Amino acid sequence: MTSLPRQFAPSASRSADGPRAARISLGQVFTAESSNYFLLLGTTLFLVLLGLVMVLSSSSIDSYLGRQGFFGLFWKQGMFALIGIPLMLVISRLPVRVFKQWAWVAVFVAVGVQLLVFTPLGIEVGGNLNWIGIGSFNFQPSELVKLALVIWMGMILAKKEKLLGSFGHVVIPVLPVAGGAIALVLLGGDLGTVMIMGGLVFGAIFFAGIRLRMLILPVIAAALLAVPIALSSESRASRIMSFFTGMGSDYEGADWQAQHGLWALASGGVFGVGLGNSRAKWSWLPAADNDYIFAIIGEELGLVGAVVVLLLFVALAVAFVRIIRSSKDMFSKVATGAVMVWLIGQAFVNIAVVLGVLPVLGVPLPLISSGGSALLTTLAAIGIVLAIARENSRAEQVSGL
Repeated sequence: MTSLPRQFAPSASRSADGPRAARISLGQVFTAESSNYFLLLGTTLFLVLLGLVMVLSSSSIDSYLGRQGFFGLFWKQGMFALIGIPLMLVISRLPVRVFKQWAWVAVFVAVGVQLLVFTPLGIEVGGNLNWIGIGSFNFQPSELVKLALVIWMGMILAKKEKLLGSFGHVVIPVLPVAGGAIALVLLGGDLGTVMIMGGLVFGAIFFAGIRLRMLILPVIAAALLAVPIALSSESRASRIMSFFTGMGSDYEGADWQAQHGLWALASGGVFGVGLGNSRAKWSWLPAADNDYIFAIIGEELGLVGAVVVLLLFVALAVAFVRIIRSSKDMFSKVATGAVMVWLIGQAFVNIAVVLGVLPVLGVPLPLISSGGSALLTTLAAIGIVLAIARENSRAEQVSGL
């Protein structure tokens, strides 16, 4: 009798081990991740959930007046959250090498989309030409540029790791690519976004280990360049001058939003007026669901709610720092550092504007403010850092064996 090949031959031991092997494989899929992974993931999900609640509360009146019903903007934000969270989790399962391989493609695609703002698809919002509209769908391409720069900066600085002691090897790739991408956004007049993008780039360079003395001249040059650009727009210049001359000098104009934002915070007291009971959202405070959502948080949830939001961003920063410290390769450190500067820096600017520490710049609060393109790209960026945290954890497990 002809015997079957070994791979097709029935085996009692194989059939007996089948369920156990299946259990082992399933267990490997659900292996517990590192504490850094869960700290970042948990804090992110909590911020998104809090953001949905506050978007519902802060946008209900404007949404109703816009004939979208009380839940119009909330459903839209909820839809982007339902897309963004699974997207974040899918990205977190990708190997880090995938991001390196697609870095150049990401930059070219992001820059190409950004160029669309200068076509008939471009939409001007608040004096800034930084949106594209296709039918009823609006998208802010500069958010995509931020995400692409995170990946590209990590890849290019990792490739030049041994040459970063030379200033020329830092300037040659960074200035034409990152500087050019930022310049495209600047042409649209969105100075707030440009500041965040500039911070992202400098953060990436810093975490690459570049000596601080090499960064002094570029920082001074960027600061000097920002002054005439900031004053080039009449509306922006009026907000800046009003900030320095003292609030209240132009109550009906440039001071309106900043003044009502402070009044909303002040009326909240320690414990707030209660969720949904804001008075400022009744068409008194512009951008209540976006740039000034922190004012609504302070009004409805009081000092306690505002402090909780601050602590959540502190927890987010701690998670980023811990992942940077556990990273052994340059790409992981640079990409994580860039995302940290992007999100924590943007949160700082937003809250500082609401508190009156900075002039009004039009920067949303990450993960909380309404805005689909910002939420999707932010969750995608966090997904990249989660993938890095997973890879760091695997590397530690292998080295510990």
